[in-house]
Amino acid sequence: MNLTGETTERPMTDAEPTLTEALARDGIALEPAQIELLDRYRQLLWDWNEKINLTRHTTMEKFVTRDVVDSLQLAQLLELGERVLDVGTGGGVPGVILAIARPDLKVSLCESTCKKARAVEEMVRELGLPIRVYANRVEDVLEMTTFDTLVARAVASLAKMLTWLKPHWAAFDRLLMIKGPAWVEERGEARHHNLLRGFALRKAATYETPRTGAESVILKISPESPDR
Repeated sequence: MNLTGETTERPMTDAEPTLTEALARDGIALEPAQIELLDRYRQLLWDWNEKINLTRHTTMEKFVTRDVVDSLQLAQLLELGERVLDVGTGGGVPGVILAIARPDLKVSLCESTCKKARAVEEMVRELGLPIRVYANRVEDVLEMTTFDTLVARAVASLAKMLTWLKPHWAAFDRLLMIKGPAWVEERGEARHHNLLRGFALRKAATYETPRTGAESVILKISPESPDR
């Protein structure tokens, strides 16, 4: 996300697999209605991406192995009916995919870049999903309402995210962040700036991107207080 100025990949061609085929190839099982909705979202995202830069993942392989896989890994860590805020959603990943895969969740999205927020709000409307979109910074959203879990992917470093959230932990219970191998250095930076004092940080999940073998982790950060 926040990819302004970066070159996008080529759009899907006739030689590429359908979404159903791509999901099956990676062993991803979803209901037919979910696959249909996910494919509609994918097309809307790519259409909007021709107007404003929302994603680099404009091949079916990247959409499935990056966007869908990351989102479904997060979905496994969320409890039934959780109130979830996708921080810095960009084009709607992972929040929109979470809402499709886990309709029990109460998903909201926040995006401080107004043109991106308007685009994802239009996508959500066309898909008929019960998602609220905030065209605000996460700090402002947390002044307005509360959540169980915040999720973030490709938004900011751990240190920067903890700095933003520091005054607002009363508004949510935990943060789940998708990170690559650089998470170790980011943890060191956060410790250096004393941003993890009073918090527990652990790897909630570790997984590989299909066909590339690239390792990703989901970090869980929560207050150490026993009543949280």
